[in-house]
Amino acid sequence: MKGENPSITFKYYSKDGEEGFPGDVSVTARYSILASTTLKLEMEAIPLNKATPISLAQHTYWNLAGHNSGDVLSHTVQILGSQITLVDETSIPTGEMMPVSGSPFNFLTETTIGSRIAQVPGGYDHNFVIDCGEVKSGLCHVAKVTDPSSSRVLDIWADAPGVQFYTGNFLNGIVGKGGAVYGKHAGLCLETQGFPNAVNQPNFPSVVVQPGEKYSHTMLFEFSTK
Repeated sequence: MKGENPSITFKYYSKDGEEGFPGDVSVTARYSILASTTLKLEMEAIPLNKATPISLAQHTYWNLAGHNSGDVLSHTVQILGSQITLVDETSIPTGEMMPVSGSPFNFLTETTIGSRIAQVPGGYDHNFVIDCGEVKSGLCHVAKVTDPSSSRVLDIWADAPGVQFYTGNFLNGIVGKGGAVYGKHAGLCLETQGFPNAVNQPNFPSVVVQPGEKYSHTMLFEFSTK
């Protein structure tokens, strides 16, 4: 992690049949610091001998007030997606899409998470279809998160078609850094990705990658203050 743009690369080799997926797959994830306030993640994967579904997602829990500051329900979130993929009773997408307008899923403008979370049984854990309006370096502006108590802001950019918004509904008292206890809603996730269950929904963008083809997924995390 030295130099003008320090980086670290993680590599993984997934063998044929691991987790039930076909084919050997070579995977890399490269984290780079582009500026003092910008983190870049480049994920790549190449199936070596069989076609296989690939949709890599980054699952950081964010709490802009600080990891030991309680829940994120006072954070505001803007998600630049005007539809969600509807799910069944087991949270698997059915192939249908629903406009967010007039629903508790409407985050097209900055909205406090806690203002409507009670209207969503269990909390938010849904895939939003990214509209891709504003573009930077080939990446779509996906979401903006703001913590009003610290004025910290996180903007996320990516080249994936969807983003899973998750509000830490199942955090149940995990002990973390410095002995801090992370309870329900102690962090939020914004996981850019292919649409879940795409292999079973022909109207979703395909996540199947052929042998020798390169899958790539890039994210930018930009931090600032208001």
